[in-house]
Order: sequence, then C-alpha cells, then structure tokens
Amino acid sequence: MASESDIPDLPAEITPQSQDFGRWYIDVVRRAELADYSPVKGCMVIRPYGYAIWELMQQALDRRFKATGHVNAYFPLFIPESLLLKETEHVEGFAPQVAWVTRGGTEELEERLVVRPTSETIIGTMYAKWVQSWRDLPILINQWANVVRWEKVTRLFLRTTEFLWQEGHTAHETAEEAQEETLRMLAVYKDFAETELAMPVVDGRKTESEKFAGAERTYSIEALMRDGRALQAGTSHNLGQNFAKVFDITFQARDKSLQYVYGTSWGVSTRMIGGVIMTHGDDGGLILPPRIAPHQVVIVPISRGNWKETVLPKAVEIRDRLVARGVRVLLDDRDSQTPGWKFNEWEMRGVPLRLEIGPKDIEKAQVVLARRDLREKSFAPMEGLEARVETLLAEIQQALFDRAKAFREEHTSSTTSWDEFRQIMDGRPGFVIAPWCGTAECEARIKTDTQATIRNIPFGSETPAGQACVKCGQPATASAWFAKSY
Repeated sequence: MASESDIPDLPAEITPQSQDFGRWYIDVVRRAELADYSPVKGCMVIRPYGYAIWELMQQALDRRFKATGHVNAYFPLFIPESLLLKETEHVEGFAPQVAWVTRGGTEELEERLVVRPTSETIIGTMYAKWVQSWRDLPILINQWANVVRWEKVTRLFLRTTEFLWQEGHTAHETAEEAQEETLRMLAVYKDFAETELAMPVVDGRKTESEKFAGAERTYSIEALMRDGRALQAGTSHNLGQNFAKVFDITFQARDKSLQYVYGTSWGVSTRMIGGVIMTHGDDGGLILPPRIAPHQVVIVPISRGNWKETVLPKAVEIRDRLVARGVRVLLDDRDSQTPGWKFNEWEMRGVPLRLEIGPKDIEKAQVVLARRDLREKSFAPMEGLEARVETLLAEIQQALFDRAKAFREEHTSSTTSWDEFRQIMDGRPGFVIAPWCGTAECEARIKTDTQATIRNIPFGSETPAGQACVKCGQPATASAWFAKSY
C-alpha cells in the first residue's frame, strides 16, 4: 500500500485498483468522506458518513449479542501498571503497543497508567470482586469502547493507533461452557459478516504462534480482499483459567470446593469498515451492501423547467412512501448541482440504489432505478414501487455476497509443492491451502520466505493423510490456509 506521507490533501479522482490498490483504498475512504487524518499521528477522524456505517454495524451486532444473553457495560480507559504486569504473557504480547500515562495535571503519578489496549486485566479484577458462588455464573458482558495500540504503520480503518470496537468478556463455571461460548460468538461474527456485510469468511482455529496473548485457543474469521490479501475480520478467544488464576477469580462450586472460573473474550472493530470497502469496491468508488448503507436509496429529481412545482412533490411523496416501509432514503433536492454530478457522487459513495424521476417519468407514471453493483438502469412503475425497491435491495445484498464468494473461490488454490507455493505467493495469490507439519519453526520460516501467514485451520478441514509439509517435508498434521494479510 502507498505510504500515508505520500497521500495528497484530497484526491480529485480515484486511482484505479489495477494501478495502485493501496492508493485506490485511501482515495475511496477520503473522497467518500468516511474518515480523514487527524493532527494526532496515526489517529483518524471518522466522518459522519463513515460513523453512520459503524452505527448500523453496531446495531446489527448488538442485537445478536443480546439475543445470546449478553449485556453491555463499561470499564475504565486507564489500567494501573500493576494489573497489567500480573499477566506476564499478556504483557509481552502487548508491550510494544502500550501507551503510558505518567502525569496527571502537574503531578507525577505514583503508578503509571496504561491506556487501554484491551480490557482483560481490568475486567478480570472486577470479576474477582463480583463472583462468589457458582450461582453468580455465567457473567456475559460486552462493552463498546475505544482502545489505543501504538502502531508504527497505520492505515485509515485498517490499523490506527486508536480505534473503536466491542470486546466481550465472559466467565463460566466449566471448561465446556467456556468453549461453547467461544465458538458461539465466532459463529455470531460469521453470521454478521456474511448476512450484514455480504462478506464471505473462513472460520477456524488460529495456530499457537498466532493466538491471542494469554489465551489457550484463538479462533478467527478470515476474509479475502480484492487485492488478494486476507483480512482478519474477527476473533474469539478461549482464555481457559489463565486470567482467573492471575486475578483470583474464584467461586464456591456446587460441591462446596473453591474453583477458578473459565474465561473468554472476543471482539471486532472499525477495521470491518475497511473490509467492506476492499471486498466490494470498484474503480468507481464505494459499493455498500444495503443492510449497512446509511442511504439505501437516493432519489435524484431531474431539474428541468418548473421541476420544484412538478417533479419535487412527487419525489417527496415517493420518499415518504419508502420511509414508511423502513427504507433509508435520501432525497437529493439540491439545486446547486446537476443531476449528472449527483449520479457520479452517489455512485462514488456507494449508495445501493438510485431512483431518478423527471417530467417524462411522471407522465408515464414510472421511475428509473439504477443499481450501484451492476451499474444497470431499469424502469419501474410508481404503483407497487415500494415492493420493487425492497426486492431490489435484497437482490443487491445477495449479489454482492455471491460475487465476493466467487472471487474468493477463484483466488483459492491448493499445492503440496514448495516451489509452486512460492510462485503463487509472488503475485496476488489469495488463499493457498497447503499441508503443514504443525511446528512454529516451520511456520516462521514460511513467513520469512514469502510474507505469508497461516490465517487459520478451518473447521471441518481433514488432516492430510500421508502428505508432507509444504516447507520442511515432515509428515503434515493440518491443511492450513495461508495468505498475505493486512
């Protein structure tokens, strides 16, 4: 991707994907007014249009969380250093990214504070106070928050020093319940990504080298972007009793013995907005799935003659009819821009469906409907228009998913040859499935030689019987999905 220092103040045109995918991405984010750079290095300002997308994502996820019995809470942004240091593996995992507060006003702090990189430590401390008996379990809490990780290389939405996310933290009576929760929430993420974002994902288990610091097991959903790179779209961690033992989260069990709880944590972030852009966008700009589009339909009246007396009232009527059916509609009645300019602007901003109406359309009792995904126009009668629009929005949502899934399938290959593996990884390879011996040493050598990492070991994948590791030639223990990633 292009370096942020090379990006001009505001692109006049969008760079083609084939010319420079990284520049294309930044151009779209900024031209579509999703986000902008802030005076604080590595941090972004999420603009209203981008934040509206995030709000729709929040709502879709929050419904799913509450349907599975979770409740929302909020924990402090600042974490005492002594709490973070209690969990050694956790500290080592986050040490390079931690931001510290050493002064409060004019006074030096007696103890340094960490600006939240994640909340296992502070939440574990509170759970230790709240849990006394097995009757207090399970605790199923989620929080919507910001976190800070001091990143050296940043990209709007994909990797920033501060970002927004949700993090779920749960405590359970048994190991079996914790594992069920871990997999349940990964399934929630997969359903969210595929249903709301039209983003097909591969769900599976991370390797030991790639798991979350302090977790026993980490699972992820992985998506493929249009430049052939993978994006980790969500993670769910089985923490076992690791954090419970560090923070003394104990309870009196049913048999009166004293036991440690079993924990989980899971999260997705504003990085998902970047994933949507790179999954669906084209050289014309953004393409938004209808379910997360701030404006599902934009109505553009054709401004000819006395259009404010003739066309505009009918456009208002159509808008009100669609809004009454729950469709998110914007009526662009500005007279400062031409209809052609508006067509281009709303295409660039990814509105799924454009509705055009002019004097001749009123005479014929019809409108023009333009699909953003296909860039095709069709006529639709005004009678029954609401049902037609709803059908089209559902068709667009499904078409985007099908197109993304077909792209992933076309860019997924298998090999048992190290030479072929390296050749594939030299270009824009997508996913490469290859036998792997299961050792961290081999995994690290593959990454060094090709920049490819194991994204995960998908659920249901079979152990490659009789096959040798693609790198070292030792007996393979898994069919791993490799890719270059963000």
